[in-house]
Amino acid sequence: MADEGQRAAAVFDALGATYEKAFAHSEVHLASLEWLLGRLAPGSRILDVGSGTGRPTASTLVAAGHEVLGVDVSPVMVDLASRQVPQATFRRADIREVPLEQGSFDAVCVYFSLLQMPRADQSAVLEKLAGALRPDGSLVLATVPADVEDLAIEFMGQPVRATSFAPDDVVAVVRGAGLTVDSEQVVEFTPDHPEGAAEPHLFLYCRRAS
Repeated sequence: MADEGQRAAAVFDALGATYEKAFAHSEVHLASLEWLLGRLAPGSRILDVGSGTGRPTASTLVAAGHEVLGVDVSPVMVDLASRQVPQATFRRADIREVPLEQGSFDAVCVYFSLLQMPRADQSAVLEKLAGALRPDGSLVLATVPADVEDLAIEFMGQPVRATSFAPDDVVAVVRGAGLTVDSEQVVEFTPDHPEGAAEPHLFLYCRRAS
């Protein structure tokens, strides 16, 4: 677990603000935040897993008056986010090791933050996050759907070992965690980066059953 977290931290420490720029034009990411805002009561408490630079996720949510806790393994990302979105709270930690109280969040965001974990850990984290949601709470998951396990790839010039699930299996894992999938969307996205390559993005709009 420590090795995987350290590898992920190294990748995103190296990318820093470049990652934000590369993904800033993701219209479906922004649309998913609008969907989430439409489901939240005023002053909701939200957990942002893999919070990155804090933009656009945490910045959008705090601007709408919500309380955000961001968790990320990268100290560079946490530092950037803390400076860019001072209204939110950011913590450098591996989500697998963070204690979460049952029913303590109104919503959870998981944007591409599980892809360097083994499949068993991804499933366990989703179950943990589902438990941290209040009844009828919302969860947005974004991932790169692919039937790959510990695959060595290059991501924006950085060496990465990626693990994911085929699209139907992602949905099955989310449902197995105790979440209802209200809708799903697949788009092709190319990061705005000289070494960015087109990749499929799967967005799942979920909730914890009442």
